[in-house]
Amino acid sequence: MQVKTIKILAITGSTRKNSSNFKILKFISEHIKTEFEVEIFEGLDEIPHFNPDLDNEKPPEKVKDFRDRIIESDGIIICTPEYVFSLPGSLKNALEWCVSTTIFSNKTTGLITASASGEMAHDQLSLIMKTLEAKFDEDIQLLIQGIRGKINEEGKIVNEETAIALQQFIGHFENQFLVT
Repeated sequence: MQVKTIKILAITGSTRKNSSNFKILKFISEHIKTEFEVEIFEGLDEIPHFNPDLDNEKPPEKVKDFRDRIIESDGIIICTPEYVFSLPGSLKNALEWCVSTTIFSNKTTGLITASASGEMAHDQLSLIMKTLEAKFDEDIQLLIQGIRGKINEEGKIVNEETAIALQQFIGHFENQFLVT
């Protein structure tokens, strides 16, 4: 019996190479069950500024590519920092390109905010994803405050509570797809 691979698109809200958010997504991809294939999308900085005049049947190629990756995925995980008490502009921009579509409608989406504080960005991300009709609940949302002291340069989670919270997040996310 062939086991279906569950495709997950993991989006890092940071454009910094090897950011804490990237490291968290890498941790998730390494600790999720083998039925899952995780692709980490790092191309937010390549998506053009949102322009409603270009949001038509033939959007810019980078936008089409981003949307296609979402469509082709069974689920999404977004892990983002908070910049100036808000979402990073590049992440918000990418999500704005999705407002005129239904590509997030009823798609299981895990939300992680990992930053110094993160509360405001987490609230904003939740509101945007509700607007896009993404499917998520409290069990697949996680706010990690003070992230820089909880993960090292190699991407190892050095804070036990954070490691446990991430394992619980992974378990709840997997359960959205796997019937036991």
